[in-house]
Amino acid sequence: MELDPRLLLFVLFGAGLTLAVSLEKILTRISLSLPIVYVAIGYAVWSLPLGLPPFNPASDEFDAKTLEYVTEFIVIASLMAAGVAIDRPASWANWRQIWPLLLIAMPLTIAAVAFMGWWAIGLAPAGAILLGAAMAPTDPVLARSVQVGPPGADKRHDVRFNLTAEAGFNDGLAFPFTHLAIAAVGMTSLGMWTLEWAAIDLVWRILAGAAMGYVVGRVGSWYVFEQEADAPLEEIEKPDTGDQAQTSTNEGLITLGTILLAYGLAELFEGYGFLAVFIAAVTIRQQEGKSRYHKISHHFVDQIEQIVLVAVLFGFGAMLASGVLDELTWPEVWLGLALIFVIRPIAGLIAESRSDLPWLGKSAIAFLGVRGIGSIYYLSYAQNHSEITQIGDLWAIASFIILTSIIVHGVLAAPIIKAVERRGSHVFEGESPEILEAEAVIEDVEEKAAEGESGDRNAAVPTGNATGDAKAGDGPAPATN
Repeated sequence: MELDPRLLLFVLFGAGLTLAVSLEKILTRISLSLPIVYVAIGYAVWSLPLGLPPFNPASDEFDAKTLEYVTEFIVIASLMAAGVAIDRPASWANWRQIWPLLLIAMPLTIAAVAFMGWWAIGLAPAGAILLGAAMAPTDPVLARSVQVGPPGADKRHDVRFNLTAEAGFNDGLAFPFTHLAIAAVGMTSLGMWTLEWAAIDLVWRILAGAAMGYVVGRVGSWYVFEQEADAPLEEIEKPDTGDQAQTSTNEGLITLGTILLAYGLAELFEGYGFLAVFIAAVTIRQQEGKSRYHKISHHFVDQIEQIVLVAVLFGFGAMLASGVLDELTWPEVWLGLALIFVIRPIAGLIAESRSDLPWLGKSAIAFLGVRGIGSIYYLSYAQNHSEITQIGDLWAIASFIILTSIIVHGVLAAPIIKAVERRGSHVFEGESPEILEAEAVIEDVEEKAAEGESGDRNAAVPTGNATGDAKAGDGPAPATN
């Protein structure tokens, strides 16, 4: 009997989804990650003589288009999940430690990778810039093990917070340099095109994306919490009856709608959609911070992300089996290893040099710069929207870096985080007064709620608070993550 490749893919994908939850629990005990196993399975299946079609974006335009659209969606979902998961009140004082990672570490990484790509490998300037832009952002999809947990679930953890916020912002902030690479194709000198890039791609698109994300986030939170469009708040805030949040509301429709609305409107106004999605999620999280609705919506988005992630991981394994690494050379291998073990750690330590974290916490942030799905999106986007040369070399380098990151960070992330927590290096040596004030407000609210337990519980919860550190009706609030 001849196997139908289409049916085989159904079996593979179905088994991958079914086993994902139990496998993740088992792998955690032996310091492995699900991406390592699923990429290996994808590689093994596509290496067998089963008649499966090759999947190589370096040689097939359709594969590159498919990758662009699929990775675009999973990054959008991942950014929404990351933004909603952050409990910390949004202010300059509370978030000040992430700006060096965005304004120092990422530009340094882009410059170093671009220079090495041009000088050591011989890439054209446009290709070198693209490689730097694609490989500089940390990945919100594959970095799940080092990010903050569901809303209200984590105690304060500055290392996880920094890594989550960095991944959320830099997947949008790397886009100007992808556009710079596209604009530089065929250019031999600087000129008006660089001024146009700075004005439109660097300034306008960032401002438009940030503004649209904030507006959509505010409107979305008003729609849910003020208009009670989904369900009355007293219904949403009913205590859980088990370990999992109740999902009796229609949060899926509103959450997915908000994601797509933020992304689509930002792109229509020539802004960066990724940036808009993350800011919209953070903005929504700041409203009714103690509401269970955030946990419910995070659970829904997380499920979507995991479904698409299984397909992407199998697809990446298929890329490896289909020859995407065929053009890889030893200089390109050394560049990939340098990025993971030298360039990112040094750039991260420079950025964190003035941080209040202990040295071990700074080192963990600097090293755990996971590369992954976002890099695939940027590379496929540039391939589909320009005439970038040496695309085979670019895909080979990027795929090697992503594979190495999946293995290295997948094995070391959990032990590193545990070591940091064991030594107490995951929290600032000096805490932000604003965060302490927020925590004091929560404790005061919880005490009042306990004293007036027979009264209206919702009256004890200040509307629009930005603390969001515990579910309504829980015990003492944990510190913000």
